Amino acid sequence: MTHLFQTKTGRLRIIGFLEGISLLALILIAMPLKYSFNSPLAVQILGPVHGALFVLFVINTLSVGIEQQWKFATTTWKVLLACIIPFGTFYIDKKILKPIQA
Repeated sequence: MTHLFQTKTGRLRIIGFLEGISLLALILIAMPLKYSFNSPLAVQILGPVHGALFVLFVINTLSVGIEQQWKFATTTWKVLLACIIPFGTFYIDKKILKPIQA
């Protein structure tokens, strides 16, 4: 796992993983707490965390894409789309980011 931190692509993969996990936590934990138990605290905490990870993923995608000279039409747009589609970051990690890093 430490080798992931050594490259920008590796850091992008980690941010994507964390963004996907934060969405899972938001949907499976925070939202049920808010609407079933009238307890919005988890949403108030996880919502901004997920939002920050989303923005970080977009910024890092653009940075890595520029650095590695990804063609926007073939790679960058797919990685950017992945963070808009729920759990897309997990898919794009397996199909694009992991092979690029290897």
